[in-house]
This record gives sequence, C-alpha cells and structure tokens, in this order.
Amino acid sequence: MRKKEYLTPQDVARMLMVSPVTVRQWAQRGEIEAATTPGGHRRFTREAVLDFASRRGLRVEGGEVPLRVLVVDDDEHLNRWLTLALNEADRGIEARSAFNGFEAGVQMETFRPEVVLLDLLMPDLDGFEVCRFIKRDPVRAATRIIAMTAYPSEHNLVRIREAGAEACLCKPVDLDHLLGLLGRGARLADA
Repeated sequence: MRKKEYLTPQDVARMLMVSPVTVRQWAQRGEIEAATTPGGHRRFTREAVLDFASRRGLRVEGGEVPLRVLVVDDDEHLNRWLTLALNEADRGIEARSAFNGFEAGVQMETFRPEVVLLDLLMPDLDGFEVCRFIKRDPVRAATRIIAMTAYPSEHNLVRIREAGAEACLCKPVDLDHLLGLLGRGARLADA
C-alpha cells in the first residue's frame, strides 16, 4: 500500500499563488486540513488543498505540484541522464541530482524530495546507510525510496527492503518502468 504524499506550506502557496504565511494562517484557523509533524511543521494532502481551493473558488496553478525526485548515484553519466530524462518526460516531475550520501542529505533538507532514486553501492556512505538514515527521520520517513544497482543479488535486495526501500531496479534503468513506479505512466515516444 502506497503512503500519502504530503505537501509543505511552500508547495501549497505555489499551487494557490499566495504566500506560505497565508497558508499557515488558513491552517491555524482550521480552514484547510493539515497534519502536524512531530517537529511542529504543517503538511497537507493534495486532496485537502484541492478541496479547499474548490470551496473558496481559488484557481490552482498548473493543477498540481510536480513530483520531486532526487537521483542519488556516484556514476555522474547515469545520474545526469536519469535526471534529465525525468525532467524532460513531461510527466509532472522535477528531478535533481546528488552524487554521494552527503549531498543526498543536503538535498533532503533543501529540495525535500518525495521520491529518492538511490544507488546501492557508493563510496563512503552507501545506499543502504542513506536509506536507513531517511527512514529513521520522522519528518522524512514517508519519502519513497526506489533503489538501483548494477550488481543485483538476493542479498542486496533483502538488505535494501529491510532498510525501507519499496523496490530495487537493475541498471541500466528502464525509464518506462520507472515512470510507472512513480505513478507517471508510460512516456511518450521519443521524437
């Protein structure tokens, strides 16, 4: 079963073309349904935002907020290709790159991805450790993790699932399959 994806006040503000302060005030007054994280941050479901916009007669910019995907892989060529392919797939995805576990940690705070595509075998901080780090953080635990590896084995598959990943893809990654996992359907034929 897939967990709900939550939006930050900044995401909602972009959707409704208002400031994040306005969104927080609406939530404080109970005008828009919000959940509160253990750290005291407000989070919103897409459904709650669309319902609120409908009740208030507000226009929703672009219909929805892009799905934020972070590609974490030390293979620079593959990482850049995947990031570019996801951004150009015209499926409502905003993808960014991180080339090691440390950069992934920084991007988790600044970019706040909803999905992390995570290479298992990287120097220093490997994908198993990064996955466990994300899943132990109460604020980030709902982040979906899809692992990738050029060295598939039953042992690695079991370890990454135990760490919290929902799937493990073999490299080279099949973009159509990945888009399906992301809930963004098959991509259009290449021109």
